[in-house]
Amino acid sequence: MTLNRKFFLGFIRIHILYHASQKEIYGVQMIGELKKHGYKVSPGTMYPILHSLEEEGFLKSRKENVRGKIRKYYQITSKGQKILQESRQKIKKLLNEVMAF
Repeated sequence: MTLNRKFFLGFIRIHILYHASQKEIYGVQMIGELKKHGYKVSPGTMYPILHSLEEEGFLKSRKENVRGKIRKYYQITSKGQKILQESRQKIKKLLNEVMAF
């Protein structure tokens, strides 16, 4: 795993939690959304992140049959909301520090 990849995985996890707090999300949708923000995320990276966020209790999922394929939709949990709020506070502090020149 490259240093850049390790570094940006935290940002990607926060993006996922943010979008899951707005509405239900699914893997391919999030890959496209992150691409808009300049992240190149493969399914081999996205799905393990979604699964780990669910295992950690930050997301919960439901399955739905979409055109003959099972799609997993994720939404944020109260634990996920809490960590997202804490992340926002830390990001705000970091941003103020890093961007002060």
